[in-house]
Amino acid sequence: MSSPTPPGWYPDTAAPGCERWWDGAAWTAHTRTAATVIQQSGPGRGGGGSPAARTIALVAAGMAVVVVAVTGAMLLGRGDGPEPTATRSDRSSAPSPADTGDGAPGDDSPSPDPSAAGEDPDVLVDQLNGITLPIPDGWERPENTVEQLLTMRTTGSYDCPGASSAFCYHGTVTTRTPSGTDVTTPEALARQDIGAAADRAYDEDVVGRRIHGGIVSHRQIAAGPVSVAGRTGYQVRWRVVTGKGPGGYVQSLAFPSPVGSESPVVVRYAFDAGPDGVPLALMDTLTKGIRPLGDSGTGGGVGSSVAP
Repeated sequence: MSSPTPPGWYPDTAAPGCERWWDGAAWTAHTRTAATVIQQSGPGRGGGGSPAARTIALVAAGMAVVVVAVTGAMLLGRGDGPEPTATRSDRSSAPSPADTGDGAPGDDSPSPDPSAAGEDPDVLVDQLNGITLPIPDGWERPENTVEQLLTMRTTGSYDCPGASSAFCYHGTVTTRTPSGTDVTTPEALARQDIGAAADRAYDEDVVGRRIHGGIVSHRQIAAGPVSVAGRTGYQVRWRVVTGKGPGGYVQSLAFPSPVGSESPVVVRYAFDAGPDGVPLALMDTLTKGIRPLGDSGTGGGVGSSVAP
């Protein structure tokens, strides 16, 4: 395994002349205007040199900058993050800012881009699991995520209280297909998943950073059956206390897919607590808004009617 690329500003191939912040695991929404500095060589022997020599030096420096920029753009355009030396098999699958779409949960195939398919931008479409979720006001579907899961989250990030080099979001919702388990009932799946959901949201991220100072304690505040897209599911909700920051609420919702072979689906919710957090009632609103793929109720700007 190659060493992870350190956090920093790197050229954004989707916006020439701009740089985007790489947090060590994924591209973020933070950008800035690129600042290119050309250092002139020192004076030559016998003084500052002739005007022609200075012109040649400046032209050569400019050509070097162009070569570096083009090379960096070609490397970043591969969609593997800013690591120019590692092979594809050695790299983590961090996408470049120019990439679109997220990998589908349960396999490595890409999920379709709703905007490219002409779908409602206010609806999160999970083609693999046959469901849609309304995107609330003030939320977005990011182009790229570290885990390549179908995700929506609150717009605008903040510095994680436990890791200054990472960015956090007040609310996230992801859909996934359970794998590597013999558990099949919605209740058993939800109870099995909630611990992993809490750890990923508030203990350690995918690169091992304790973004909220780790989980100090948790308690179950709700659990029980729930109707989801015409199927009977089960949800488990925890309140987690973290080493730094206000902590939050995590919920695992499991239910049979409303289409096809009715394979199990898990939807994870993670909402920050505190005055800047997301209202807890939005979890129930989003659950009620889950629809089978192709249902007429998913059209007409559903997301615009769901407020956080």
